[in-house]
Amino acid sequence: MPTAIIIGASSGLGHEIALTYLRRGYRLGLAARRVDLLSPLVDQAPQRVSTIRLDVTADNATSQLQALIDMVGPDIDLFIHCAGIGFANPQLDADRDTAIVGTNCLGFTRIINYMFNYFAHTGRKGQIAAITSVAGTRGIGIAASYSASKRFQSEYLTALRQLAHHHRLPITITDIRPGFIDTPLLDAGKKYPMIMNPRQATALIVKTIDRRRNRRTINRRWALLVAAWRCIPSCIWQRMRLHLSQKQ
Repeated sequence: MPTAIIIGASSGLGHEIALTYLRRGYRLGLAARRVDLLSPLVDQAPQRVSTIRLDVTADNATSQLQALIDMVGPDIDLFIHCAGIGFANPQLDADRDTAIVGTNCLGFTRIINYMFNYFAHTGRKGQIAAITSVAGTRGIGIAASYSASKRFQSEYLTALRQLAHHHRLPITITDIRPGFIDTPLLDAGKKYPMIMNPRQATALIVKTIDRRRNRRTINRRWALLVAAWRCIPSCIWQRMRLHLSQKQ
């Protein structure tokens, strides 16, 4: 039976991805801060779903992750990291910025590092997939720490891909870069451009994972926009005013 571990499966994309793999017949190890929200997934197939409370920013995060691995068994095929936070912060509120960095950089590194070493030490062929963002393409003034944290994640995954190749490890590293998706992660009351619904995004994400792609901007319109962003000279980029409108 194929086995997957998903971090951040309590809501939004993580929940939809978990539901997809559950329907495919996977054995699942699910983790989230709000572990009670995982109960509906457990109820659908209690014999195939194990859960644990895990906060990626906590000192015991990796011990909790290992406990989850012990629950589902050592033969893990796929690890998906969906845990993350983000919001616009044009006022540069220090608490908000440090919270983003703590979750998206420190917590992310702690968990991905552990799983890479797990696959490396066991010698098992596995795949590590992480949800990053198109926001990591360029520094965005209204979301400085968020865009920087997503750039960090993508570059970290790129480095691990090189490391796996250097040591001839059978580990696939997949960096999935969506645009705006209608999940609780987004700020309430804001209108986001080219927004996707979670089910549509999940279908594209799972397709990318199935194909064992290295990196993918999942929406074609966002892929074109990101390509255009990369071509904008820095002197022009810094003059651009990016903003989110209020919902009517």
